[in-house]
Amino acid sequence: MRANRGIPHDLEGEGKRLKKGQSAFQRKGDLMVQAWRDKILARMISTIHEATVVNTGRKDRKTNMEIKKPYAVVQYNKFMKGVDRTDQYLFYYSFLRKTVKWSKIVVLYLLNCALFNAFFVYRTLKYKQNSKVQELPARGRKFLDIRRPESK
Repeated sequence: MRANRGIPHDLEGEGKRLKKGQSAFQRKGDLMVQAWRDKILARMISTIHEATVVNTGRKDRKTNMEIKKPYAVVQYNKFMKGVDRTDQYLFYYSFLRKTVKWSKIVVLYLLNCALFNAFFVYRTLKYKQNSKVQELPARGRKFLDIRRPESK
């Protein structure tokens, strides 16, 4: 969530003073606004998550301490990877240009999404064709060779 979207002033001030790994939250009814600092300050709003901080099961390389994240961030990362990756690719290779007509923007966006989907399906099918089943001579077992083919 961006800073200019109506975050409570006391939470915004507290969020600026947070150190890496710390979080602050404010709740009003079912609505929870949480600020958490990792490398940058991340703000989130949720109606279904608690303000708990959970272990990720990984350790920091520099300090060798366990990495802790808010539960809302862990759930977001778990379920939104494909959507974020798609948006990332569409941003890199976007052919949307500034235009006044909204209909032209919608058509160009849908065309961009269709091209990306075609590329993704092509890449997935090409990778599946290049993997082949090989036999081990010693035991006669079969395994799937998932190495990328060598380019000629």
